[in-house]
Amino acid sequence: MGRRLVRLLKIVTTYKPGDLPERVFFRSGGLNEVEFSSLFVCPVAAAIFFNPYRAGGAKDIMQHTTQASLSLLLLSFSSLLQAEVVEKTDPAETTLSPITVTATRTEKETSLVSTSVIKRADIERLQVNSVEEALRGIAGIDIANNGGSGKTTSIYLRGTNADHVLVLIDGVRVGSVTLGATAFENIPLNEVESIEVVRGAKSSLYGSEAIGGVIHIHTRSGASKKFKPVLSAGAGTHNHFRYSAGVSGTVDKTWYNLNLTQERTQGFDATRNGLSPDHDGWSNHSGTFRLGHHFSDRLLAEFSMLYSAGKNLYDISPDPVWGGGDPFASNNYTNEVYSGQLKYKASDFWNITFKAGNSRDFNKDRSIYASVYDSSRFSASLQNDFELAENHLLSIGYDYLSDTVKSTVLFSQTQRDNHAAFAQYQGEYDGHQLNLGIRYDNNSQFGEHATWNISYGYRFLEVFNISASYAAAFKAPTFNQLYDPWVGNTALVPERSRNYEVGINGKHDWGKWAVNFYQNDIKNLIIFDPANFWKASQVSAARIQGMDATLGTQLYGFNLQGNLSLLAPENRAENGSILINRAQQIFRLDVDKKVADFSVGASVRSEGHRFSANNNTRRVSGFTTLDLRAEYTLLKQLTLQAKVNNILNKQYQTVKGYNTDDLNFFFTLRYTPDI
Repeated sequence: MGRRLVRLLKIVTTYKPGDLPERVFFRSGGLNEVEFSSLFVCPVAAAIFFNPYRAGGAKDIMQHTTQASLSLLLLSFSSLLQAEVVEKTDPAETTLSPITVTATRTEKETSLVSTSVIKRADIERLQVNSVEEALRGIAGIDIANNGGSGKTTSIYLRGTNADHVLVLIDGVRVGSVTLGATAFENIPLNEVESIEVVRGAKSSLYGSEAIGGVIHIHTRSGASKKFKPVLSAGAGTHNHFRYSAGVSGTVDKTWYNLNLTQERTQGFDATRNGLSPDHDGWSNHSGTFRLGHHFSDRLLAEFSMLYSAGKNLYDISPDPVWGGGDPFASNNYTNEVYSGQLKYKASDFWNITFKAGNSRDFNKDRSIYASVYDSSRFSASLQNDFELAENHLLSIGYDYLSDTVKSTVLFSQTQRDNHAAFAQYQGEYDGHQLNLGIRYDNNSQFGEHATWNISYGYRFLEVFNISASYAAAFKAPTFNQLYDPWVGNTALVPERSRNYEVGINGKHDWGKWAVNFYQNDIKNLIIFDPANFWKASQVSAARIQGMDATLGTQLYGFNLQGNLSLLAPENRAENGSILINRAQQIFRLDVDKKVADFSVGASVRSEGHRFSANNNTRRVSGFTTLDLRAEYTLLKQLTLQAKVNNILNKQYQTVKGYNTDDLNFFFTLRYTPDI
């Protein structure tokens, strides 16, 4: 590869000792789901496992992820692969739930942006039980969990902080206004229709927060049938039970969906630090509702809502410096999202979309740091899409955002708003693709910010696409970072980033693949300094380099899906420490086969070592896990699923001192009567 692909260095950032309440602890933080062929897998695999820069990183993953490396070598022989199995979706159901494609905020397909899409069919096939489990191992995503279901779950997209990813639910911004991160652990997966993951800076379309990318969660949509009920029940290890019932359908030009879920688990002891052992359980009751109507061929309206509430028992691990801790902490939470949209076709070349919604994140903590946080975000947008000519689209829009917080903690400021205007051009001519975007934000606290992006791609030999892009992004500091009476710092300024990316992908009869290389330079990165009582501060410069690669195909009747991520974060101001809680290598392989009414599958996931302290003294070892699953159609409308996770009973951690589950299982019975 010539130069080192990435350098395994370090960035000083927020120390994450455990599941602390907000007053004391602050979470720091593709091309469609396509895959790479033998033309590029072999050199990429060689670079990964034999690159001389390894300095312990690649050596570590070789020691801890033997199965993964063998699987990757198997994939390199993709010249033997057969035709790809393409999942078919019901066109009526697609029409019934019109959405804006997250990568471009339009329904125009593009190969200039690195994306992954997790569909409802994928969720059921893989038998995953949480949003965290669905996202784990997706290219570019690393996840740190503090002790099981319902515990703090931080998602790092392409190595950026947990609050550097913009999260949308049905087009509405969600997440804690004080923390700046989203409680993924409280989003009920059973209410989810699909998840879009957009990698790379997207501030030119969405404004603040989208430094690492965007995760867009769509709730359950209507069905093509007039009436379609779904019933399911599941049970597993740790007294884990889940019950769900839903109904969807259409009546003339109206579609609807209602889904309700109850879930609880006794859990296991979240910490392994010598505190009093206990069961840290979690319970959740949730529901979603969606209603839409075509008033005419030109006008569409839709409303959706998500409600999730419950209780979580967790452990606060003592700080290595300051001590403290609480092995019997708990919190009650509520998350709500309301969304409405209107779509109007003003003319053959002009489409108007208006969308508005509100999200709420409520948390009442019962621990030695008892507190209440109630934050809400109201957002609205008006977007005009003009088809200038065939394959030439101009979008012009306006966004409004208002953030509010109510808390037992006294903040000097409790509300702020943001106005923004944006424009985007997408064009394609004779194999050439061009995307230009610019956005202007005016924040009531931080004034004016301009961001922009440019992407270019070229299609050749009918099956290959190459692309290059540059994007500017920013993030406004959170209320905690600014105004918390203990560690806030009103002198903070917005974080800024410059993201560079090149990629190549292909789509063939036998499958799809993609490889992307990127570099993200971040200025004024916000950290919490443990040497200064965790007071918020900023480092002048940070750099994150990395590579994402994906592959999907079929071999001897087995469907294969592989993801590989390499990462090197670097603090260019302070001796180059590795960013905490991130693995520098992540590999995942899903293998599935269906024969008549029976199907089986397996998932291998490997992650390299990481660190849980800013000085890199708390090393967390890498690991490999193996999951097995099976499904059998008992009757035409009755399906039984069984899954065994971590069948090798691997003892591992993603946050130092916090347990992950041992060997465990879960059974699901799903009934979809044909009425």
